[in-house]
Amino acid sequence: MQPLIELDQVTKVYRGTMALAGVDLKIMPGVTGLLGPNGAGKSSLIKILMGLVRSTSGTGTILGYPLGQQGRQIRSLVGYVPEDDCYIPGLTGVEVVQFAASLSGIPTVEALRRAHEILDFCGMKQERYRNIESFSTGMRQKIKFAASIVHAPQFLILDEPTSGLDPEEREQLLYRVKSLAVNFGKSVLLSTHILPDVQQVCDHVVILSKGTVKLNTSFAEINRPSAPSLTLSILGDKEAFCSAALTNQLDAVVLQSGDIKIESDRQDLPKLIWNLARDSQAVIQSIRPAKNSLEEIFIAAVQEATHAAT
Repeated sequence: MQPLIELDQVTKVYRGTMALAGVDLKIMPGVTGLLGPNGAGKSSLIKILMGLVRSTSGTGTILGYPLGQQGRQIRSLVGYVPEDDCYIPGLTGVEVVQFAASLSGIPTVEALRRAHEILDFCGMKQERYRNIESFSTGMRQKIKFAASIVHAPQFLILDEPTSGLDPEEREQLLYRVKSLAVNFGKSVLLSTHILPDVQQVCDHVVILSKGTVKLNTSFAEINRPSAPSLTLSILGDKEAFCSAALTNQLDAVVLQSGDIKIESDRQDLPKLIWNLARDSQAVIQSIRPAKNSLEEIFIAAVQEATHAAT
C-alpha cells in the first residue's frame, strides 16, 4: 500500500511561535487517530495538509500530490470537517450540504439528491429544512459531517468532530466514521484530544505534542506489552495481594483502573496467582492478558515533550 501522507521535516512558525517542529510522518490507509493536547499543533498540521496554509519549511505529499501545491485537486479528494463552525447564514441544512456538493462540480439536481441521501445517512430528518442558525451543536456537527462526505471523497480529515456532542450523538458520529471505513473503504484522519474516540474507531494512532511526533504506531503494537504479563480483577485487599506476590518474586502493581498487573514468564503463573489469592483472602474476578494503556502512553509522551521544552 502507498502512504496517504508522507511528511519530511515539516515546520510551521507563526510570528516567532513554533507550531510544528520538524514533523516526520507517514500515514497509511485506514483509520488513524491524531492525538494531542490543545496547542500540540494538530490544527496547524491539518491546515497544511489541506493547503489552507503553507509550511515554513519541509516537504511532503498527500494522496500523491506535493505539499503546498495543487490545493484544489487535493481538496476535491478530501472530506474535511473543521473544528469551528463554517456555514452561510440564511441557508437550510439541506441547502448547506447541496452547496458543498455543487462546489465539487456536481450538477445542481444531482447535488440536491446526494444531499438528501447523505443527510439520511447522518440521521437528519425534517430539521434539514430549518435555517442552520437555529441548529443545536449536535445538528451543526451532522451538517458539517454530511457536507464533508457528499462528494464521495477518498480521504476524510476530521478535526475534533465530537466536540460539544452529548454521549448519544458522539456514539452515533463515531459509528458513522467506522461504517465509512469498514463498509465503503474510506481512510480517515481523526484529530482529537479525546482518547476513547480514538480507541473506539482507529487502527493506528499518532501522538503529537509541542509540535513534534511522539508516537506513530498501530493499536496492535500499543496493546502488546513489553514483557509477558496478566491483568487481574480481584475483590479484597489489593496491597496484601501485591505483597504476597512480591514474596514469591513476582512484580505486581495496582493500576489506576484498580486492576493488578503481574509481569512474569513463569509457566506456572496461573496456578501461582490462585494460590496468592487464597493466601491473601482475595477473590479473583477475572484474569486476562495485559494490555498497555493508551492513556498512560499519551501522558508519558506529553510529559516527555513538556520536559524537553523546559
